[in-house]
Amino acid sequence: MTFMPLGRRALLTGTAGSLAAATLPVRAIAAPRPTEPSGLLHGLGRRDGLFERLPVEDPSRTLLARGWLFHEGDITPPAPVTHDDTYSNAKAGNARGAAAMDYDDSDWAAVTLPHDWASAQGFVETANVAQGYRPRGIGWYRRTLRLDPADRGKRLELHFGAIATAATIWINGSIVARNFSGYNAIDIDLTPFARFGDELNVIAIRVDANAMEGWWYEGAGLYRQVWLSKRAPVSITTDGVHCDPRLGSDGRWSVPVTVALNSIAREMAAANVLVDLLDPAGKVVASARGQAQLPPLGEAEVALSLPVADPQLWSIETPTLYTVRVITDAPGGGDERRIAIGFRTIRFDASQGFFLNDKAVKLKGVCLHQDHAGVGVAVPDALLAWRLQRMKDTGVNAIRCSHNAQAEAFYQLCDRMGFVVMDENRVFNPAPENMAQLEWLVRAHRNHPSIILWSVFNEEPMQGTEAGVEMVRRMAAQVHALDDSRPVTAAMNGSFYDPKNVSSVVDVMGFNYYQGDYDKFHALNPAKPSTSSEDTSAFMTRGAYTTDKAAHVLSSMDDEAAPWGATHRDAWAEIAKRRFIAGGFVWTGFDYHGEPTPFTWPTIASFFGILDLCGFPKTAYDIHRAHWIDDQAVVGVAPHWTWPGKEGQPMPLLVTSNAERVRLVLNGRMIGEQAVDRIMGNRFTVAYAPGRLEAIALRGGREVARAVHETAGPAVALRLTPARRQMLGDNEDVVPVTIDAVDAKGRHVPTENRTTRFTIDGATLIGVGNGDPNSHESEKAPQRSLFNGLAQMLVQAGEGRGKVTIVASADGLRAARLVIDRLAATPRAQVAVTPPGAFILGWRRSRSFATAPDPGMTPPVNDNNSWDFTRSGTPAAPEAGPSFRLYRAALPVRRRVVAEGGTLSFAQIEGRATVYVDGRQVAAKTDPAAGTLVVPVPAGAKGVAVLVAAVPGARSGITGAVRLAPKG
Repeated sequence: MTFMPLGRRALLTGTAGSLAAATLPVRAIAAPRPTEPSGLLHGLGRRDGLFERLPVEDPSRTLLARGWLFHEGDITPPAPVTHDDTYSNAKAGNARGAAAMDYDDSDWAAVTLPHDWASAQGFVETANVAQGYRPRGIGWYRRTLRLDPADRGKRLELHFGAIATAATIWINGSIVARNFSGYNAIDIDLTPFARFGDELNVIAIRVDANAMEGWWYEGAGLYRQVWLSKRAPVSITTDGVHCDPRLGSDGRWSVPVTVALNSIAREMAAANVLVDLLDPAGKVVASARGQAQLPPLGEAEVALSLPVADPQLWSIETPTLYTVRVITDAPGGGDERRIAIGFRTIRFDASQGFFLNDKAVKLKGVCLHQDHAGVGVAVPDALLAWRLQRMKDTGVNAIRCSHNAQAEAFYQLCDRMGFVVMDENRVFNPAPENMAQLEWLVRAHRNHPSIILWSVFNEEPMQGTEAGVEMVRRMAAQVHALDDSRPVTAAMNGSFYDPKNVSSVVDVMGFNYYQGDYDKFHALNPAKPSTSSEDTSAFMTRGAYTTDKAAHVLSSMDDEAAPWGATHRDAWAEIAKRRFIAGGFVWTGFDYHGEPTPFTWPTIASFFGILDLCGFPKTAYDIHRAHWIDDQAVVGVAPHWTWPGKEGQPMPLLVTSNAERVRLVLNGRMIGEQAVDRIMGNRFTVAYAPGRLEAIALRGGREVARAVHETAGPAVALRLTPARRQMLGDNEDVVPVTIDAVDAKGRHVPTENRTTRFTIDGATLIGVGNGDPNSHESEKAPQRSLFNGLAQMLVQAGEGRGKVTIVASADGLRAARLVIDRLAATPRAQVAVTPPGAFILGWRRSRSFATAPDPGMTPPVNDNNSWDFTRSGTPAAPEAGPSFRLYRAALPVRRRVVAEGGTLSFAQIEGRATVYVDGRQVAAKTDPAAGTLVVPVPAGAKGVAVLVAAVPGARSGITGAVRLAPKG
């Protein structure tokens, strides 16, 4: 199969930077000019360029990120006891407790999405170890939504990127979805439940994050974005365009396009479909048209094909993207999608490994979880782009989604940055619910050129059983039915030789560890392609170079690994020397919260990463740069060179490079020179002497790269280094800022651990970290201790042009001041926030009387028939003679109103009206014409009654919204 490029386009425009920059000085801020230690700050100070906002695939979508209210903890309504309550409880729209439309959420916290409430929790020893000792619990979200009357007749859809973990969703008091996974998107047809104008909509969500799907930190809440779509009555189904390019046996390219349509129209509708292919410059290079007939509430598909001559190819080096634009035209309006695609072929060969565009490519991969220091799993797009750029800096070309689908932005970024991806299913189960999650995974992601493999499971105990084989058969068949262009794998950790095992029913064998079995399996299965799906599991504490297990510290000299794994160098050696192994996926690219193997409390995060939780490099970074980077010379040396008190003691050194030879120089004196061992690195032992340590990479006898460590003196000042010197003023852009300490000569001090404090103006601090897997400091507070010399803050822009000013201070050190330019930018459109307030939505309405009834009259107990159930905004039909109707409702409970009183505002009443609160007349409207009325509500009031007198021949009643508000 095939895919194409959009030209090498770094997401940080103009910031591709030189990977050799590890040897260049970094400009100091509020401190003298330093010399950068090898690899330590490399890639962390990209000073130019902006995050390039990701393109919109579905123009009908608008962000629903603001206006949410959150309550931590469960809210259980009392069980219904009376007949009336029980009867009401069984009816649509009558949810009780926090799911009720009129529930009092006035004291809930306002939050903006994405939101991971667990990331703000403290660490508790009795909490789950694998989840990082953070209590998760249960939480509730509510959002009031106003829909314009002009939206009537449109298809309205809510799209939740993911919710951690088990979620129940109500719309206007009716359950509309239950979802039991924290990784799949949830799409809800809002249309049949929708209310318009002043009749508001209420979204309520109960999230049970106690439910666990993984053995790592999973977060809690609405941690991905939520969108509202407003589409024409005949529209394109969500994820309903499949447009994966194909290279025919005749050597010609085409883009087969299938467009799934649906209709909420009341009549048969004809839909015209126009499909254009746009080249990287936006020029239309192919077009096709089709038509479909859709019955009311029906579906249809249109299949077309676009022939393409000599497209530019998508590759890791040049990830060129084309765009498939689908436009529909039908009664009631049109719909549109703009989908990025790439032309490329992929092939897994049993003896030669992986081929991209018929070129052999070794998969230099990492496994990634989705959390980051400070924000948990609620990772903004700009931070995600920065994380992926850190992987590019490491030489990574492949990513395994471990062990679940990632955010949609992840796949878009991989397409644009040039990664290939193993997309992995979370739950191994072909039961209908879980099969639907697998189908969603494939349907939602199959157009992405970056994806080369579908993985149906990770390390399942049933992998060597007949049942396991049958389960995989069904799941793989469903994957192939939705996408016939990519192979299916499963990440196996044993059972390879059992009489019945799943390797027999996958397209590519996936080895999790078991590197000693590569050759045996290949000899027994010479026609089966193989890859390492997970390897290494080495341990490192960033900035530590000796192991102290009592302190839960592990050396970064690549000599610590899990019993089932290997060091970074040993693991890659086994992969690199076998062509039939397509490549590897290091466990892991970044450290992550939870799974603190090999320790437990008080350790709260992992040690596996090439980079730490903040993206700061460990020694593994330089090791893998030497392994994986081919297009420029690199060199690194570990450890650092600041060891007071160790003068004269032997110091083991590890030098890593991809050059031909390395030379080690200390204070101008050559210590030694060796031929490079690119995989295992080069070992030197030097008697420690303060000064300047240099590792020089040579090719053809000439210097091609240099890494330098200088002995630092006592810290005298802080320094702030931003990932970028500019950010978009769009309320979303995020810039990581590195905090470190420098000595009097501006040199980084790698042993400094002082607490730093910061103030920020013009942006919001959304998280902090320092990469210490044993730290229990808050990840939200405006302070953080340095850990082995480094800490990080994440700042999110405000809106509009201005300056972001950050000041960092620490006891005994000179403060640092940083200014980041905040550029004018148009924020992404957001659904308007509905002003707070309580509304009376439902009323009991009496029958019509010729004379005014007693205003104290109420429906008889258990009588659900003689009084109508009606709603604000619904008129009563005209009658020939005079008529009177009585309306009754309970006042919404709002704490301030109960305590202090308030006002009840009727947007419109038609007819004369008298209003009673708890049986006492409080207001009257004497003009029968439609008009407003505002009445006082005393403290502690519970019920309201409205007696409406209709003019003969005219409609009457409460025909507008009714809002209860506190005084003032």
